[in-house]
Amino acid sequence: MTATISTPIGPRLDTALGRFTMYRLVLWVLAVLAGYSLLLNVLGWLTFGLPEMIAHLALCLGLTHASNRAIAALFHVRPHSESSLITGLLLYFLFWPTQFSAGLQYLDLAGVALACVLASASKYALAWRGRHIFNPAAAGAFITGLTGLNIATWWAATPAMLWLVLPGVLLVLYRVRKVLMASVFTVLAVSIVSLELVRAGMGAGEALWQSIAQRPVLFFVGFMLTEPLTLPPRRWQQLALAAVVGLLFAIPYNLGFVANSPELALLVGNALAFTAGQRGRILLRFRGSRPLTPTTTEFSFRPERPLRFTPGQYIELNLPHGKADHKGRRRVFSLTSPPDSPELTIGVGTAEPRSTAKRSLLALEPGDELTATTVGGDFVLPQSPAAPVLLIAAGIGITPYLAQLSGDSAGNRDVVLLYLARTAAELAYAGELERTGARVIARLADGSAPPAFMQDAGAVRIDGATLKALVPDVAGRVVYVSGSPASVRSLRAAARRAGARRIHVDSFSGY
Repeated sequence: MTATISTPIGPRLDTALGRFTMYRLVLWVLAVLAGYSLLLNVLGWLTFGLPEMIAHLALCLGLTHASNRAIAALFHVRPHSESSLITGLLLYFLFWPTQFSAGLQYLDLAGVALACVLASASKYALAWRGRHIFNPAAAGAFITGLTGLNIATWWAATPAMLWLVLPGVLLVLYRVRKVLMASVFTVLAVSIVSLELVRAGMGAGEALWQSIAQRPVLFFVGFMLTEPLTLPPRRWQQLALAAVVGLLFAIPYNLGFVANSPELALLVGNALAFTAGQRGRILLRFRGSRPLTPTTTEFSFRPERPLRFTPGQYIELNLPHGKADHKGRRRVFSLTSPPDSPELTIGVGTAEPRSTAKRSLLALEPGDELTATTVGGDFVLPQSPAAPVLLIAAGIGITPYLAQLSGDSAGNRDVVLLYLARTAAELAYAGELERTGARVIARLADGSAPPAFMQDAGAVRIDGATLKALVPDVAGRVVYVSGSPASVRSLRAAARRAGARRIHVDSFSGY
């Protein structure tokens, strides 16, 4: 008899979705939705006409992709093909397919074509220091609407489409960890729209259904509002943005030349987000690297201009290289250097087997240039220096703590660091940690002795009881856990069982 061992759905879903970049996942979900819309048309649940829908899809994808490549060549930059295809699919769902029953509707076609070209152009023309400010599909749709050639109808918001839009949106939101932000927007927008419909005489149940199934709330929040590149860096800023955009999305207004629309609400939100974050891409010049342990390496860069960040935040690097693997060219790394340092450093696990991104990092030569696209994250210390903290690091999870403990970042804060590694040789940044003066507890899996300044926790498994014994006042500390997803799940559970009430986590999913 064979026993079947089940695992929680969360870890399995993380593993499955972790194989895809954000771009690749959104592209696949939108492609499935496009195929589903064609099937609905064949079944008679949509009435656009199959030839019209296929022609509309081909126009949006083909023209967006072609115009993106042409404009990228004009600006002498490498085009991002997946991004252009996503924009094309979004525009496919934003504009009605042009009807051919009464002959070619040239103005309608011209409007869709203009939206495609404008969406591509917005990535380069409506940009600051190499970073686009506005969601391209929303920008293309809004400007096209001003010309009168065509207007966005967001036809994906139909009851028949809802049955696949909803799970697709939930997958994307789970992958980008924006469920809370999406919830704020959705609750606010649906509530306002439902109240307006009830005031107009509609029943409460019918008003709620129409708000969800026949308004583009879900499509908007899943594929456009939560796009990471146009979001502010901190969670509280993202939640505030969701509330503001929700109001602009749901409250009716007409200023004469513009009226409320999803695309206008999003563009206003994009502009607000741009003012809150690191404005523009940062050019980084590679300075050199050094081994930290047999399986980790530190990489150092000189930015062309100062980079604004809070200790504990991450940086996203664009690593152009041939034959990139399925996770693409962009990778996220915790910054290990303090904010006032003239150089930026990151610590990376470089054991075999190595991804294409890690191989491209190791192949860098001094003087080579990279671009940083995003700085963000909420894995930061409490604002009050009086709040004691417990930092738990598993392996390469030590990296976000370096900036927090170096210089004046930690101040006079009461800090305990629990560092888990396989062997003493795998304790990265040991010298830097000793200089911080923080209390460091090391748990080494092979039972070897850590450096003298570290307290030896032995090779015992870290569970609730063990953690409570090592840090008796854990319940009064703000706890931070960093490492691989499996390590984070185990250590977070241990911290909860030990009595911790405030726990922040940072997972390194592998790249």
